[in-house]
Amino acid sequence: MEELIETLFEHLEEHWVKFVTAGLFMGVGWFFGKRRARSEWAKKEFLDRLNVSLTSIENGTLRIRTIIEKSCQDVFLNSVAAEAINAAARKTTEENPILPLENEDYWYYLNAVLNEIAEKFAEGQLRRDLGLPVEVGTYLICLTCERAGAVRTQKVRAMLVRKSLLSNLPEETPGFESPTHSTRWETLQFLAKSYRTAPHQFLEVELCL
Repeated sequence: MEELIETLFEHLEEHWVKFVTAGLFMGVGWFFGKRRARSEWAKKEFLDRLNVSLTSIENGTLRIRTIIEKSCQDVFLNSVAAEAINAAARKTTEENPILPLENEDYWYYLNAVLNEIAEKFAEGQLRRDLGLPVEVGTYLICLTCERAGAVRTQKVRAMLVRKSLLSNLPEETPGFESPTHSTRWETLQFLAKSYRTAPHQFLEVELCL
């Protein structure tokens, strides 16, 4: 036992600087992590989260429903890609909520989101392949981060909108389930214009139920 204790003390004596340094780095990381978390909560800003938001108009009322919500890391499967999404989200403005990504990279980011959505609706695709009755809808995906209005929480949002709706938005303002949804109506109008002028920022997907 004495030999074991002596060996431990010798090991500590030889490597105490490494242990102290590692402890300091852990402490600093914990401190800044907590500080960042408090800041994000205060601003209600969670840009490391990706929310797939289905937006529709039903009976004259704008409806917003969450289909999927995950961390960006889980969706894009690469820390560099997730950080690029986070950085792009911070560059969006009240006037332009679409993430400013490199044109040649848009497809890769959108395709990662499409894979998440397709997995959720995989059963419908199998039913379609088997010739069973299904309902098929064509939707568009666009990556945004809304800054305008009284948005309660700021997240990266993959807007999922029926293509026929975005191509033919009603002229009249729809009713809102919540006053804050007026921001989403403004976003829809902006996306409709962008789809005509910058279609590379969108990805089309067929969903089956």
